[in-house]
Amino acid sequence: METSQSNDPCTTDAPGTVPSPTARDEACDLVTVPARQGLEAVDILRRGARETVGPVLHDGGCDTLGFVVPAGTAACWDVPGSTCTETNGRGLRLHPEARAEDSDWLLPPGEADLATDPVVLRRALGEAARMIEAADNCR
Repeated sequence: METSQSNDPCTTDAPGTVPSPTARDEACDLVTVPARQGLEAVDILRRGARETVGPVLHDGGCDTLGFVVPAGTAACWDVPGSTCTETNGRGLRLHPEARAEDSDWLLPPGEADLATDPVVLRRALGEAARMIEAADNCR
């Protein structure tokens, strides 16, 4: 498992800025990762002193986790082993009772921040991948 070492934020609002979750007007993107890496990343994010995590969706088969990120993140998401889907508000509603078929909220809206900062998520996914690789190599 490998992740990108790039820490450059997506610059869709203005040069040098990350799209603001509060300015997204219900629009968001969704970063999907394998469940094992995603669960490690959630733990890393929740342990961080200042790190926050937005809503997280898991699929019915528990194969993947989806992190809600600010709209515009998909335009420059480049973390290997993950995908970022531009939703434009379609198919994903940030209400605890609304979810995609065969999925459920791990961290529902209302119990989490509006969205996970993509730079912070990229860092957490990288750390999670390194932890998983180290654990797998110890067997």
